[in-house]
Amino acid sequence: MRVIKKYAGPLLMFALFAAVAILLWLTQHKIFYLFNFLYIGGCISLGLLLYIKKVSFARLFVQLAVGLYMLLYLGVFSRENMQIEGFWYYLFLGAFEAATIHYAIAKIFGPLLFGRGWCGYACWTAMVLDLLPYKQPAAPRKNLGWLRYVTFVLSLLFVSLLFLLAVPQLERIMFHCFIVGNLLYYAAGIILAFAFHDNRAFCKYLCPITVFLKPTSYFSLLRVKNDQQSCISCGKCQRVCPMNVDMRNNARQRVNGTECILCLKCVDCCPQKCLHL
Repeated sequence: MRVIKKYAGPLLMFALFAAVAILLWLTQHKIFYLFNFLYIGGCISLGLLLYIKKVSFARLFVQLAVGLYMLLYLGVFSRENMQIEGFWYYLFLGAFEAATIHYAIAKIFGPLLFGRGWCGYACWTAMVLDLLPYKQPAAPRKNLGWLRYVTFVLSLLFVSLLFLLAVPQLERIMFHCFIVGNLLYYAAGIILAFAFHDNRAFCKYLCPITVFLKPTSYFSLLRVKNDQQSCISCGKCQRVCPMNVDMRNNARQRVNGTECILCLKCVDCCPQKCLHL
C-alpha cells in the first residue's frame, strides 16, 4: 500500500495523459495524438518518478525532453506554430488541432487541475531561461505585469490583420513567425534575466500565455500547501521560489498564488517539512 501511495502521482499523471491520447486518437482519427500525448505524459511521469527518487536533474530532464520535442519536432520539422500566434491562427481557421488542442489542454483547461505546471516542466522558453545563473530572484518583484497584456493583444492583432488583409501563404508566414517569435522571446527573456537578476523575469512580466494561465490556475486542484502549525516562518521557501509565491499562506489569494510553477523548490528547502502537494 505504501509503495502504491508513493508512486500514485506519476501513475495518475500518466493515466491522465493516456486518457487524453486515446480520446483524441479515437475522435480525431489521427494516431499522432496517441504518440504525442503518451510521449509527453511518459516524460512528465518519469520526471516525477526521478523526483521521488531524489534525482537532482528530474525537472530539467522533463523540460528538455518535452521542450525540445515541442520546439524542434513539432515546431521546426512538422512546421506547427505552437506559440500563441499559432493558437490564434488555428482558432480563426476553425480547426481543432495542433495549437488549439495544445492550448486547450496545457494552458486553458488543464491548469484547473495542475495550475502552471506547464511553465515549470514543459515550456521550451523557460527550458532555456532556467539554465541562466539567476535561479533565485535577487530583488522584489517589479510592477511590470501589465506588459503581458500588451504582448497578448499584439499577438492577437497581428494574426487578425493577416486574416483581415487576406495575406496569401498564411501557413508559410506562420512558420516564419514561429521561428522569429521564438528568437525574440529568447532574446527578451535573456535580457530581462540579466537586467533583473531573475531567470523567470520573462514569465512574470512579458509572457502572453500567462493571460490564459492565471485565471484557471487560481482554481487548480494540485497546489503546494503549508502545514501552518509546523511552519516557523523562516522565509526560506520565499527566498528560493523563482516566482515569488508566498507559500506560508494556504489561501488561494496568497501573494502571487497563480504564479506557482510546481518546481517544488520550496518543498525541498523547508526545514520543517511542512510544505507538500
